[in-house]
Amino acid sequence: MTILYKAELARGYEWRDFFAREAPDLPFRIWPDIGDPADVRYLTAWQPPDDIAGRFPNLEVVFSVAAGVDQFDLSIIPPAIPVVRMVEPSLTDGMVEYVTFATLAAHRHMIGYIDDRRRGVWAPRRLIPASRRRVGVMGLGNLGQAALAALKPLGFPLFGWNRSPRSLDGVTGFFGADQLEAFLGQCDVLICLLPLTEETRGILGRSLFARLPEGATLVNVGRGGHLVEADLLEALDSGYLSGAVLDVFAQEPPQPGHPFWTHPKILMTPHIASMTQPETAAHILLANIRRHQAGQPMVNVVDRSRGY
Repeated sequence: MTILYKAELARGYEWRDFFAREAPDLPFRIWPDIGDPADVRYLTAWQPPDDIAGRFPNLEVVFSVAAGVDQFDLSIIPPAIPVVRMVEPSLTDGMVEYVTFATLAAHRHMIGYIDDRRRGVWAPRRLIPASRRRVGVMGLGNLGQAALAALKPLGFPLFGWNRSPRSLDGVTGFFGADQLEAFLGQCDVLICLLPLTEETRGILGRSLFARLPEGATLVNVGRGGHLVEADLLEALDSGYLSGAVLDVFAQEPPQPGHPFWTHPKILMTPHIASMTQPETAAHILLANIRRHQAGQPMVNVVDRSRGY
């Protein structure tokens, strides 16, 4: 019952060593060394190969190496084959660190100060207490909940928006399309942690920005497909939004000459907000495989009707 890995090589070598120690009964192969395709029962990948059903006739489960599966074309994976997301402590810890950094960067005007330094300008800005800087998170799954819990001790008024109702201690919650506008009006810093689905693609656009308070800052750590880039540039250039912290992009990296590279109101990082750590992720993967082998329900199975 072979596990086939198709993602970043360095991580794959560490996973292979882990499985050799902890699960020698499960051969672990790294793409493109697939061995006998008929032996492949488990595929763990960033992006699966084409023609999964034809290539691997005995495939039983597809595992994502990431928390999301929007990079998958679910239509090529037969409905009978479960697709499972990666949810592990290091992913959550990394996202919490990044969201805290980005929120504080917005709160303490770091985007503007970075540009000031580049231009040789000394221009102190007024310090606003955290108690008057409202922070909102879109998407209240594992990552969104952890981010809000980490921000709570800093004193920011916290708001959350989710597709379905979810109650969090110390967070004012808004739910569903009918409450989105009311939520946005409370967000001096808006953090996008939504899954990317057909409903959320392009949600960060002109209409949404117009409902934020003037001077708000956007933090996008969801997916590049959430953002309408031209609309963000328009909102920044007009002065309606004061800045943006972006870690994900429609094209990664953005093409040379893209305005994001040099825009004075954008702090850009190369999709590094959260990273799977090989050893902890390998434990999570193995535990789910053992559940599957024992006929038990796996955790973090994707609901295809929702896309996450």
